[in-house]
Amino acid sequence: MNKEFSIHWFRQDLRINDNPSLNYLSTNGDNIVCIFIYDEINCDRQLGSAGKVWLHESLNYLNEQLDNKLLIFKGDPQKIFDEIFNNFNVKKVCWNRCYEPWRIKRDFKLKSNLKKKVNVKTFNASLLWEPWEITKNDGSPYKIFTPFYRRGCLNYKLPRKPESQKISFFNHTMKSINVKDLHLRKQISWEEKLIHKWKIGESHAYNIMKSFFSEGIKDYSEGRNFPNKKNVSRLSPYLHWGQISANQLWYEAEKVRPDVSEENIDIFKSELGWREFFYNLMYHFPEIQSKNLQTKFENFPWDENNNYLECWRRGKTGYPIVDAGMRELWETGYMHNRLRMITGSFLVKNLLLHWHNGEHWFWDCLCDADYASNSASWQWVAGTGTDAAPYFRIFNPITQAKKFDPTGEYIKRFVPELKNIPTKYIFEPWLCPIDVSDSIGFKIGIDYPYPIVDIKQSREKALNAFSSLKTVNYEK
Repeated sequence: MNKEFSIHWFRQDLRINDNPSLNYLSTNGDNIVCIFIYDEINCDRQLGSAGKVWLHESLNYLNEQLDNKLLIFKGDPQKIFDEIFNNFNVKKVCWNRCYEPWRIKRDFKLKSNLKKKVNVKTFNASLLWEPWEITKNDGSPYKIFTPFYRRGCLNYKLPRKPESQKISFFNHTMKSINVKDLHLRKQISWEEKLIHKWKIGESHAYNIMKSFFSEGIKDYSEGRNFPNKKNVSRLSPYLHWGQISANQLWYEAEKVRPDVSEENIDIFKSELGWREFFYNLMYHFPEIQSKNLQTKFENFPWDENNNYLECWRRGKTGYPIVDAGMRELWETGYMHNRLRMITGSFLVKNLLLHWHNGEHWFWDCLCDADYASNSASWQWVAGTGTDAAPYFRIFNPITQAKKFDPTGEYIKRFVPELKNIPTKYIFEPWLCPIDVSDSIGFKIGIDYPYPIVDIKQSREKALNAFSSLKTVNYEK
């Protein structure tokens, strides 16, 4: 095959529509060949188990979109590109940027080397604004969300409008490995359970988006806090893997006026703004995944208790709303955002376990596990980040459950051993009278565990530990 062609390198942009790199190559009339490289050599952490399952299914879907013409490789991109250049006539290499620190380091070096041989262009397909664009007047990064979003983002240029065009792919005969050769799947029942919970691929992301903007957004400002309501989009895995763009969501939100209140639209767009903020933090503070952004926490007296940690992971803490959230995570590879805050607060403040434990578990179990969002969110919950929950903000799992799952339906869905408990006791099943327990065949401590910590005592212990730190002077 001696005909000249150009390469689009798929990364976390696993879509055909609104793909700036593909659009550029198509506009310029290039013969387009698409590749995907699974790089475990340069990365600083392996993909989590749920992420691998999602990627496996996504690549199969994408390959079908490309009529089985997606070239799949595994290894160091530099060596793979060198091999391609040695055997084929490549005109350009294009890709959409990623922002993880290890990828920035790898891509900078790679781009410099590739430009010695071919034309190279990169694009923004993941974010509404580039991390280096939104800074304070003195060029320093924002550390607090509200000024970042209101003063920085909303006063900057409008996000790129989505653009989709018909892409013609080169009908090549090149060979590569198959998706299964990446060994992303272990062929265990847990993986099958995840797959059955989702429809993975670009068209499914689009359908979910349409459904959300048709119904879910109408009560988004309030409904998003209730895990049993359908007011969250559940698009985060698709957004993370680039099967839909943030730009598409931003402008779809614009389209629902005047049928949807300004408040609902504004809050939804601000949630996209939080994602931008987390990427901004990761770009400017590249050690966010491993180090506290507030260095005073380096000597914080975290506990070490493997029994507590395992109870939390498996959803057996004795607090139904916490256990429901953790079981939703395990069963679906997803957790409602309200539950992410509740379960996170319980781990770091009631159990006083290091936020790294939660970050690592979520990284492994979430289909939407994102380097920036996962790390920054855990630092927010733990109070160790730049714009973080104050130390005295400790989510009470009992009052949170009563407020946001008042009928206990969410709890019953994921903690079925409590399905017959009367609603008045479902939030505190250890208070269920013996005669009531006997009548429904339920025994606390046998059918469902007693609480592993006392909520009031653990709160006081946390307050004492956190208040020992010096007060933070938050940026205005």
